[in-house]
Amino acid sequence: MFLLAVSVDTDPELLLARVLDGLRFGSGYGALALALVMIYKATGVLNFAQGELALLGIYIAWALSVGWGWPIIIAVILAMFATATLAAGIERTIIRPFDPSNHLPLVIVTLGLFLAINSFVAVTWTTDLKALPSMFPKGNVFAVGVAHLTWSGLGMFITVLVMLGAVTLLLNRTKVGLAFRAVSSNIESAELVGIKVGQTLQFGWALAAAIGTLAGALLVPELQVLDPNVMLSTLVFAFAGAALGGLDSPKGAVIGGILVGLIRNVVVQSVSFIPSELSVGAAVFVILLVLLVKPSGLFGSSKVVRV
Repeated sequence: MFLLAVSVDTDPELLLARVLDGLRFGSGYGALALALVMIYKATGVLNFAQGELALLGIYIAWALSVGWGWPIIIAVILAMFATATLAAGIERTIIRPFDPSNHLPLVIVTLGLFLAINSFVAVTWTTDLKALPSMFPKGNVFAVGVAHLTWSGLGMFITVLVMLGAVTLLLNRTKVGLAFRAVSSNIESAELVGIKVGQTLQFGWALAAAIGTLAGALLVPELQVLDPNVMLSTLVFAFAGAALGGLDSPKGAVIGGILVGLIRNVVVQSVSFIPSELSVGAAVFVILLVLLVKPSGLFGSSKVVRV
């Protein structure tokens, strides 16, 4: 604790800058974590291809906006529809034939999809570095020394909060949302009351892909680089956020992602004896710590076992 106390940078402007960066990137991690939670909540499986589905959507948005000259917002919306359609097709043709209670084949399938989509993107658009335009105007909302809140950072944070609110309303106020919650609670009971489980899970995959694409379109302009590996580290941070917030809690996923962003940009950057290259390691440490101390996460529900 003494080493930590003497190593933390106390410059208030620099600390504010790191907090703003943490909120900015953390909101993007939270959005991707929300997509992960949507699949896990319904199937109990972590979709390792979630980041690559988002990557494909980002490249589609890049092709439409930079290649064809379409407005970036329209390009992102069309990319969300494209990846949602693809994810729905993947669920119907590749995921549904497997027994949902046997998670190992499904994990292997998502890992295979991860490699396949990444290779497809690299072959189609090459590995040359690209840049995705931002959906928000340039400039600062305010600046205090080295600390500045950009319009893109504010737009990311508000967009993620609006998205979380929309998902919450969808799950709690619509028939398809109630069906999704029923399937998430108990697939067998949902089938007995007449819910079409396959179509409901297909909807969940499509929604998660659209959310992931939006998360990637928010994050990549902030990273200022687009290549086939850009979502790899982001997926690790999103996994950490989902584990921290709770793998069955949409609200927890967003809050967990924001906390991971703050840990990465405030704690790791402020403590001098932790190299910045270990930011991914810090995310992995968060996952291990949560699994050891509170496996259900901050907002996740504990598993009830009949004895």
